[in-house]
Amino acid sequence: MSTNSTSIEGKVVLVTGANRGIGRALVEEALRRGAKHVYAGTRQLFAHPDEPVTPLALDVTDPAQIQDAVARVGSLDILVNNAGIALSDDLSDVSVLEQHLGVNLFGPYRVTQAFLPLLTRSRGAIVNNVSIMALAPFPITPAYAISKAAAFNLTQSLRMLLAARGVQVHAVLTGPTDTEMTRGFEIPKASPESVAQAIFDGVENGEEDIFPDVMSEMVAESWRTGAVKELERQSAAILQAEPLAA
Repeated sequence: MSTNSTSIEGKVVLVTGANRGIGRALVEEALRRGAKHVYAGTRQLFAHPDEPVTPLALDVTDPAQIQDAVARVGSLDILVNNAGIALSDDLSDVSVLEQHLGVNLFGPYRVTQAFLPLLTRSRGAIVNNVSIMALAPFPITPAYAISKAAAFNLTQSLRMLLAARGVQVHAVLTGPTDTEMTRGFEIPKASPESVAQAIFDGVENGEEDIFPDVMSEMVAESWRTGAVKELERQSAAILQAEPLAA
């Protein structure tokens, strides 16, 4: 099932975690596709040579910074929740799990809720960069996988709840990508640039669930035609038939 397509050209885009890796590549790809303005949200500001790019202090765990960012942005068409952390662990320390949930789940939740009035006004799009680990964990990073599974469910829930407002919600199920997060893992990795291109291809093609690399694409067809996705469709249909009271 696809959502309505959303062109990047002429749009105002905000990318969190924009100073490196996939986030930085998303900023460049949005510019290449003709975005009107790109806000690059980061914990630490960085300079960008292109005038349409505005660096934005945005720690997704800091409610005050999030509200300041909303005031600075003013209008928004596409929100890309990309900021995240991935630490090795064995689930023996609850604080590590809490840290992952704070950034990878509650971060996009808080940012989305704060920017939702602007996205509703523009009938815009939310793009949540989760992970293929949302479907199957990797034993070295279980806390990361748990947080991404929760973020994926959040994305699916928002998709159902916001459809009536005309806001599109996309999940990006990214496989191994050549970033600082995967440094030290000797496995085939996609480039951040190719992943960013595939993400915006998916948004422009109206794909609800975007599989932006070779590894994730291996499970794409079985996911799209599988029982779990069909259950999501049935749940969405129930909500559309009996909308929640305002």
